[in-house]
Amino acid sequence: MNNLCTDIGWMSLNKKGEQLCGDHVDIVPQGENSTVVVLADGMGSGVKANILSTLTAKIISTMMAEGLHVEDCVETIASTLPICAVRGVAYSTFTIIRIIENEEAEIIQYDNPFVVLLRNGKNWEYPREAVEIGGKTIYKTRIPIQKDDTFIAFSDGAIHAGIGMSLNFGWERKDIIDYMEMMYDESFTAKTLNALLLDECNKLYGGQPGDDTTAVCVKVRERCCVNLMIGPPSKPEDLAKMHEAFFSAPGKRIVCGGTTSTLAAEYLKKPIIAQLDYLDSDIPPTAKVEGLDLVTEGVITMSKVVEYAKDYLEENRKYSQWGYKRDGASMIARMLFEEATDINFFVGRAVNPAHQNPNLPINFNIKMQLVENLCTSLEKMGKKVKVSYF
Repeated sequence: MNNLCTDIGWMSLNKKGEQLCGDHVDIVPQGENSTVVVLADGMGSGVKANILSTLTAKIISTMMAEGLHVEDCVETIASTLPICAVRGVAYSTFTIIRIIENEEAEIIQYDNPFVVLLRNGKNWEYPREAVEIGGKTIYKTRIPIQKDDTFIAFSDGAIHAGIGMSLNFGWERKDIIDYMEMMYDESFTAKTLNALLLDECNKLYGGQPGDDTTAVCVKVRERCCVNLMIGPPSKPEDLAKMHEAFFSAPGKRIVCGGTTSTLAAEYLKKPIIAQLDYLDSDIPPTAKVEGLDLVTEGVITMSKVVEYAKDYLEENRKYSQWGYKRDGASMIARMLFEEATDINFFVGRAVNPAHQNPNLPINFNIKMQLVENLCTSLEKMGKKVKVSYF
């Protein structure tokens, strides 16, 4: 088994004036190392298109979750969905990207624009086999994958962007390839690459999309583990056990909280070097301890990270606040949201006496709630999260 995993990001733009999107994305894990991503595009827009695309994606994802072959799922969909008598096109089109054991990719495409594959940051034209299933032409591909392969699927709203406005014939697939090659950076997450594509589509539409527009980015990357310790253990005798677990875990190490970092420094027999610069007036400064990748204050910093995490899962409007800054919350956000694939939390349940002042809006329950909220958000990002309490 290799050390690869998938990073998946997707986003939609609703057609101007529509409350619901006519495209639908389903992501279904299949065991530890396999994932199925379905992008369905319902005909038209609004409620009808939303129902058709949701039905299509759900049928495919449910059948796959039951272990049925891709061919069976495609045949069911191809046979179930009728052809519109007026337009002569299917009521819903779809794209399936299936990552198998983080070793192979299977791509099934029906009437959506062909998936773009960036390999080493450049377009790589993969083979496509046309087959007839249920009277419909389906394109199938199965190829080995390698690190940093980036699959970009999109509905036809992307290639229609700018028609009659900034462009005569829309933003064709080759134009999207050129743009994504230009914008590609190995450090970018799937969500960031996806956002770049959708932002450009929105600009070409003049901020008023003429069609539902959805893009899904699947990036193959190496696993990266980050360990975060916050709070001392409730029983002093468990401190050695907590430290042993934390420092023996592979990957980068973050320590949050004054007492926690002091105890960690004592364990490492290294001094704490305080950083007195307030890089953000709302976030306490960080410190340095040899052997630790990041040392920050506890509850205030973590509160900001939780705020960033919730925004990241929505419209990611606060990316400019944490994407490049050097304060503790921003650096934790980058390490957890962008670098990490596997995150281990080591949470001490000791009650901090400094937090028992009734004039301070901080208590033990708030700290535990912050950790739980952050874990929930990270899991929604597709991270593999493990929490150990002491």
